[in-house]
Amino acid sequence: MKFFVHTLQKGNICRSPIAEAVFRKMATENGVVDKWRIDSAATSTYEIGNPPDYRGAACMKKHSVPMRHVARQVTKEDFVTFEYILCMDDSNLRDLNRKANSVKNSKAKIELLGSYDPEKQLVIKDPYYGSEKDFETVYEQCVRCCRAFLEKNS
Repeated sequence: MKFFVHTLQKGNICRSPIAEAVFRKMATENGVVDKWRIDSAATSTYEIGNPPDYRGAACMKKHSVPMRHVARQVTKEDFVTFEYILCMDDSNLRDLNRKANSVKNSKAKIELLGSYDPEKQLVIKDPYYGSEKDFETVYEQCVRCCRAFLEKNS
């Protein structure tokens, strides 16, 4: 079984739940969802316990992507149990690497989700202060990146 978690800096209510939902749908459609533990988490405590941003939820509904998520913070255990931790930007990458260095037996491969983007857009920008169009852009990036990641790791 492979493990996969997305994280984001602020609160685990925008980018990462979108990526989690997109990847879960793709893995389900490809008949490999049972080979993956799919989750997302925040590097901060800002939004713990909250549902995804309503604009992200509306975007997922528009694309018929089921989304069930409650924000949580990344834990030390995540670095030991997950094979991959994919993040959205350089700030998250630094935070996650710093946290991983403090965890004994950390085995997670920490990367930018955007490193899998065939269009080479490494950073997936936080749409929180943007518009519905920004959430659509995040969705499109996540589709490209998750598809490439799944193809490489299936």
